[in-house]
Amino acid sequence: MRAVIQRVTRASASVDGRVTGKIGAGLLILLGIGRADKPESAAYLAEKIAHLRIFSDAAGKMNLSLLEAGGSALVVSQFTLYGDTRGGRRPSYFQAAPPEEAGRLYEEFVRSMRGAGITVETGVFQAHMQVELVNDGPVTILLDSEKTI
Repeated sequence: MRAVIQRVTRASASVDGRVTGKIGAGLLILLGIGRADKPESAAYLAEKIAHLRIFSDAAGKMNLSLLEAGGSALVVSQFTLYGDTRGGRRPSYFQAAPPEEAGRLYEEFVRSMRGAGITVETGVFQAHMQVELVNDGPVTILLDSEKTI
């Protein structure tokens, strides 16, 4: 499972002009699900993101987690995080999980984030979305559940 997380002052996702998820300060999480991912991958990544210390404390140092900062999360599915361009100019998405399995693990990730005490908004799985954000910092981090060592 791969996630690109961006610390934001606000973010939203829309489908056909209708806002499906909107947050203030917190994290925009672009989430890709791979063929080898399991529910444990979702739980691991959710816990990691909820406790990642990338929000400023009173001294201006990145020392607070999303939970400690009281922020929200906007989770948007993005299978293109598994795009492989080594074979040419058109990305291959072979390593991305099939939609049915990816949908289940996407929902498991969202449940895990909520279970950690995070307020979570979402995009629409498999929909063409417009995502707007104001990156705060900018702070952008790539996480991969396969790279735990």
